[in-house]
Amino acid sequence: MKTHKHLFLTGLMVAGLFNGASSFAAPKKPFVKQGIWRGVFTLSESQVPFNFELKGKDPEHAVFTLINGSRRDDFHVQRIGNDSLFIKMNTYDAALVAKIESDGKITGEYRSLVPNFRGNALPFTAEHGQSYRFAEPGTEAAPAYDISGKWDLKIYSKEPTPNRIGLLKQNGNKLTGVVMSVVGDSRELEGTVHGDEFELSGFTGPSPIYIKGKVNDDKSLTGEISLGIYNNIKFDGEKNAAAELPDPYKLTFLKEGYKKLDFTLPDLNGNNVSLSDDKYKGKVVIVEIIGTWCPNCTDQTSFLSPWFNKNKDRGVEAIAIGFEQKDDLEYAKYTLGKLKEKYNIQYDILFGGIADKKVASEKLPALNRMMAFPTTIIIDRKGEVRQIHTGYTGEVTGQYYKDYVAKWNQDLDALIAEN
Repeated sequence: MKTHKHLFLTGLMVAGLFNGASSFAAPKKPFVKQGIWRGVFTLSESQVPFNFELKGKDPEHAVFTLINGSRRDDFHVQRIGNDSLFIKMNTYDAALVAKIESDGKITGEYRSLVPNFRGNALPFTAEHGQSYRFAEPGTEAAPAYDISGKWDLKIYSKEPTPNRIGLLKQNGNKLTGVVMSVVGDSRELEGTVHGDEFELSGFTGPSPIYIKGKVNDDKSLTGEISLGIYNNIKFDGEKNAAAELPDPYKLTFLKEGYKKLDFTLPDLNGNNVSLSDDKYKGKVVIVEIIGTWCPNCTDQTSFLSPWFNKNKDRGVEAIAIGFEQKDDLEYAKYTLGKLKEKYNIQYDILFGGIADKKVASEKLPALNRMMAFPTTIIIDRKGEVRQIHTGYTGEVTGQYYKDYVAKWNQDLDALIAEN
């Protein structure tokens, strides 16, 4: 039986994205140039730039690093044939599929690898030796405003949507920042302010993010956020140091009459696992509800896994419930297995079903609703739910992240100490 990856690569070759069987017999061309590159996605009518670095003189030792402000994300490079590259986006079931052109440039697509998924591919081009983001140094208009600070962003959508918060830092023309919502954060964004306009972009493996806006005469903001190939939302922004999101500890809760959470779901080997199993009795249990397609989920996992490995002998257990982009245990074994390998997960990983909040709510009926991936539930030694946290905000959010970690450790220490 062919693996998911083998099927995908076979499909690419059949489709003619590579040079066919003859290219494998030809002598290998020199590998792609090392150093800094500037790529540009074509997203509807927008050009969305991203920066990356390639190191390694041959594909066996090459590392592809996406650069977003101070953030670095590394990926493995595979060369297929003489002039084609396949860069899997780690735990995300997507890849950059590209060709090295005769002039040294790279052209290709960002493509979903989910079987039978008909999402649109994003074409891109990349040029070696270019380190700028939106405009070459010296060509930008002087910034008319400094938009550093905390911004209360009102979102305009078909459905009622809570405000978001933008944390921005400007230094001359250069702009970095992050946008936070009730489900998590955008990861670090990088861009520029030119005149009374600003642009930000971010690409860390999941679909790219692009924000374009304008500073109005009253120093408010108007703009639009493009979330990869999926949707666009408009916003207005007011600078407000006191702006806050809804309390993430009060958004998801147990329905009236419930004190405990109960579920029975298969692990990656198909064996049913339940919270009532002896393994979890008398222990503090952390349940994280995640998906490998979700960047905030992988960020939360990158926090929980090392914490658990350090504290697992203190009477604490953890369970990850993955809701994936295909309702198939074999597919989940592949995607969640990649997650387990990358983050050295030493706790149980279960498969919940298709990545859908309604499905997750049905699998966990004690919850009022499944509002976000990830959601983290903490259960005490008596088996009672003591805390539910909706979403996850990573290190880029600064004090928000520090406060989360401090509360996490304080609360877990207290629960572990209980008889």
